[in-house]
Amino acid sequence: MSIAIGFILGVLIAAIAWRAQTLSRSGAVAAAITGGLTFGLGGLPGAALLLTFFISSSLLSRMFARRKASLDEKYAKGSQRDWGQVLANGGLGTLLIVMYWLFPDGDWLWIAFVGAMAAVNADTWATEIGVFSRTPPRLLTTGRVVERGTSGGVTWLGYLAVVSGAGLIGLVAAFFYPQATWIAVFGTAILGGLAGSTVDSLLGATLQAIYYCPACKKETERHPRHSCGTATSHLRGLKWLNNDWVNFSCSLGGALTAAAIWVFLFG
Repeated sequence: MSIAIGFILGVLIAAIAWRAQTLSRSGAVAAAITGGLTFGLGGLPGAALLLTFFISSSLLSRMFARRKASLDEKYAKGSQRDWGQVLANGGLGTLLIVMYWLFPDGDWLWIAFVGAMAAVNADTWATEIGVFSRTPPRLLTTGRVVERGTSGGVTWLGYLAVVSGAGLIGLVAAFFYPQATWIAVFGTAILGGLAGSTVDSLLGATLQAIYYCPACKKETERHPRHSCGTATSHLRGLKWLNNDWVNFSCSLGGALTAAAIWVFLFG
């Protein structure tokens, strides 16, 4: 696939997503750029993985938007992704595709891309599905029961969603590999997804910036104002480590894990 065709497809898909209100205007611009590079330089395999992530995560967000409405006050942003969310989830993957295009002999770069996509897809599925667990979430670091939607809170349903989301990326990636190695690609993707989502939860439970709304008397990721319009105050965590940086760290964790597994076990 040529770079020109890649950007045409990237702009087209971003425009459709913007019209469907799954992307903001800035998110559509960022998606057109990252998508254009991934489609143009990553060919059909790169396009398949990126579209699998984008379509599956967008569908889940739209399907459960009403049921999750009561939890939106906790999240930093709504279901409509802006440029920060697009780059946090897809920026590293795009960089890895560019590097793989420049250094095509480095198979680990492609596997790192698979791991990055598996991690962000797993984390998105966990966020969208995990909140419907019948048992309350527990903080990953201490095991303490916390409110639904709390950063760092995990459930068994959430981890099932992690494996499912990463596994879907693994299946799509494995389709482009010979029969002898497809199971290795599939397993590596799942482990990358588990690692990335665990990094996300650990940061959410320890270092992510959390704020407090005095009007609602609730913790939130939103700053400088809560969904009710009240100014929020810093409660804990690093002020610069917002949800976008946590999502990027999730992507990085998945990429590094997948690349390490591939190099040491299958390289």
